[in-house]
Amino acid sequence: MPETLTAEPFGAVIFAYTRGQAIEDGVLVDVSETAREAGFRIPVAVTRTVWERLVALPEGYLGVQDEDGRLWDVLWMAYVHVRSAPAGDRVTMCVLVRDVRADLHDSDAPARAHSPIVAIGPGDEGEPVITIMFPEDD
Repeated sequence: MPETLTAEPFGAVIFAYTRGQAIEDGVLVDVSETAREAGFRIPVAVTRTVWERLVALPEGYLGVQDEDGRLWDVLWMAYVHVRSAPAGDRVTMCVLVRDVRADLHDSDAPARAHSPIVAIGPGDEGEPVITIMFPEDD
């Protein structure tokens, strides 16, 4: 007898790691509230790598930046790049971030350019969500 086709051509799912679990585990950081203020209408998360490289400031930091401002810069630049990009599910953005010196003050060097990806895809229930990540985070 011929085998019947099922809705799952590769068999039952053995394990699925959801976006909700990734947020709970700290692999993703939910930044949806601030993202709404920047103009996004759907949930937005950044990877832990994006958070650590572009948003977080070290303990004891003595400069003039703050994490809220750095997060705003990342989200605003993501919004600008998404709005001006051709249709698609990914766009590479550019954001400038000032480094912190070893003495915990702001670097005198110009801010460095970083190029994370803004990706839109399905959330845990198939709803549209955005993730901002570096290529190696994918």
